Amino acid sequence: MKEPARRIGFLLLPDFPLMSYASAIEPLRAANVLAGGALFRWSNLSIDGQPARASVGLEIAPDLGLNDAQALDALFVCAGGNPAAFRHKPTFARLRALAAAGVEIGGMSGGAYILARAGLLERRRCTIHWEHIPALLEEFPDLLLERTLYVFDGDRATCAGGLAAFDMMVDLVERRHGAALAVAVGEWYLRTQSRSGEEAQRPSLRERTRVANAKVLKALALMEERIEHPLSRAELAESAGVTLRQLERLFAAHLGRPLASHYLGLRLDRARKLLRQTSLPIVEVALASGFAASSHFSRVYRTRFGLAPSAERRHR
Repeated sequence: MKEPARRIGFLLLPDFPLMSYASAIEPLRAANVLAGGALFRWSNLSIDGQPARASVGLEIAPDLGLNDAQALDALFVCAGGNPAAFRHKPTFARLRALAAAGVEIGGMSGGAYILARAGLLERRRCTIHWEHIPALLEEFPDLLLERTLYVFDGDRATCAGGLAAFDMMVDLVERRHGAALAVAVGEWYLRTQSRSGEEAQRPSLRERTRVANAKVLKALALMEERIEHPLSRAELAESAGVTLRQLERLFAAHLGRPLASHYLGLRLDRARKLLRQTSLPIVEVALASGFAASSHFSRVYRTRFGLAPSAERRHR
């Protein structure tokens, strides 16, 4: 007997990322075309039945109400912008009800944040776009979060968004209809190399910084790992296997800035994300970014960004 088409819904939240949405739908369309039949059917949903506006301004009209989503096999929440600001309790309740009814629930880009708020990621492996990781872990420190492209864990599926949504859906095609069709879908879109869900979201430090020196890369990796509890310059140099004077010279030569200045910049960037994406008190943002004194934090923040942390939060 022919398998019925799998019914997939996309709940498009305000400011949803168009790239993630298109990357998820196009592999399903290609699979249908290449297979010569409807293997997948999809529907668009919004939280209020009104057109959902993407981050680029494009609006997509829903063709299925959220109250009728129990007819779906799977529902993916597509969220971008600042998902931490989404606190629509009726949506959380509806997602929980759909999960209890057997609908597979997924999240794309910032969608995992919504699933976490709905209580749907407890004891589940998951992922989210790297930009949202600090805020998500501040609110949900016990999440089984992976910094990978996408994760399938039972009836939950999450991806980091962007092109990772394409990779996840090609994987979904393969899981249900075999490798040959999945490869054909990739070729349809000129994909010359497949990516597994376990691959990292971001390029390596070497690629991102254009630095090849192993001592500098070691210090940079430690800096990124130790934001909340920063290491001293001497500790960084010892871990990198050089003297502090040598490490300072290496940073000046390869990055064009002092060691302390670079580390401070990383911590302030983390603070800015937390101010924009969470409701943590400013003193807790300071602590999470490695600043013991909120007055010092405010002073260096203003120097770096031209406004106080409190003003940053008002303008988010």
